[in-house]
This record gives sequence, structure tokens and C-alpha cells, in this order.
Amino acid sequence: MPLRCLITAGPTREFFDPVRFISNPSSGKMGYALAVAALEAGCVVDLVSGPVALSAPAGAILHPVVTGAEMLAQVEALFSGCDILIKTAAVCDFRPKHYSSGKVKKEAVPLSVEFEPVPDILKIMAARKRTGQTVVGFAAETDDIENYARRKLVEKKLDLIVANRVGRDGGLNAFGADVNRVILLGRDGGRRELGPAGKLEIARGLVAAILEWHAARA
Repeated sequence: MPLRCLITAGPTREFFDPVRFISNPSSGKMGYALAVAALEAGCVVDLVSGPVALSAPAGAILHPVVTGAEMLAQVEALFSGCDILIKTAAVCDFRPKHYSSGKVKKEAVPLSVEFEPVPDILKIMAARKRTGQTVVGFAAETDDIENYARRKLVEKKLDLIVANRVGRDGGLNAFGADVNRVILLGRDGGRRELGPAGKLEIARGLVAAILEWHAARA
């Protein structure tokens, strides 16, 4: 029986009105590369994707979503049937507290907007993890990357976390780039660096390590 891998990818969007939203620069490339690598490894892949300009990998079951709430609902629907969750998506942490069902005219748009938190999908799913499931998170940081990732690994009770740099500081920027460098950290203290390399090569290394972890603890 092949393992079932649930992967989230891309950004989410949170709307002020029907035509305006906040989002982030995530391209979905890493999540889609992980879907390809998981398929190559013989997994059944459910790919829950925010809005991206990418074609779904052949063989993956695509579940398109837009908002964080939609992504949470889709992940909740699929989680109990998966063996491995890889939460790559860059979900907006906040959404406008008030939504207008009609387009707000430019002259009426307030210059101050009140926000509320979007549910933390990764934390919610990790808390529901059953014996035999593996939950993997991603930490996109601009500085002190490894320490922040380790904190997230512990606080959210993850099995593994992938730390990578984002930002426009002249170095590798995970958002939108074709090349990446990551650090894979395990709750057992394990640490593995991958890259710099193309995202598909990175993804293959990550999937191999995740499957190795899962097999040792399933």
C-alpha cells in the first residue's frame, strides 16, 4: 500500500472586498517540487494549493483553494487519511477583520485597517496527529533562521521542520526563486543541510529524509 502524502503549497489571499486582498510572494515552486518528488518516490499525493501560476504535477490530486479558511477546511478533510503532512504553504497570518461584499470606492477606503489572526493550520493539524502520522512544517525567516525554526518545531509539536531564508537581502530568497538552500531539523535533534541547489533537487532530498524518518517511526 503506497503512502499518502498531503502537501500544501503556494500563498493564500485574504480579502478586504471582492477586488482587494493581502497576500505574500510565495510562488508555490517548493511545494510543487515536493509533490513531484513524492510521486517519484511512489506516494499518492494530495496537493492543496493556493493561487499559483503552475501546472499541477501529473499524478497529483489537486485541491485548489484561495483563503486560509479554505485551506484549513481542505486540509482537515484530507488529514485523517494521510500518512505524511508536508505544510509548505505560506498562509497569511492575518486577515482584515471586516469584509465588504461590494467594492469599496477609492475615496472611501480607510487608511487604517484592523486585522484578526488566521487559524494556524500547522498547529491545529499537529495537535490532531495520530500514531503513525508524520507532520512536517516549513519556517521562512529573514534572520536567526535556525533558532526560530527550532522554536517552531517545539511549540507546534512537529516531527520535522524545514528552515529557509526569505527576504531581499542579496542572498538566497526562497520566495519565487528556482534555487534554494534549507536546513532540515528533527524533534530528535537531527540536522541536515541541503543545497544550494534547484528546488526539485532539494525536494528529492527532503522527501527521501522524510520517508526515512516516517519508516523508522511508523
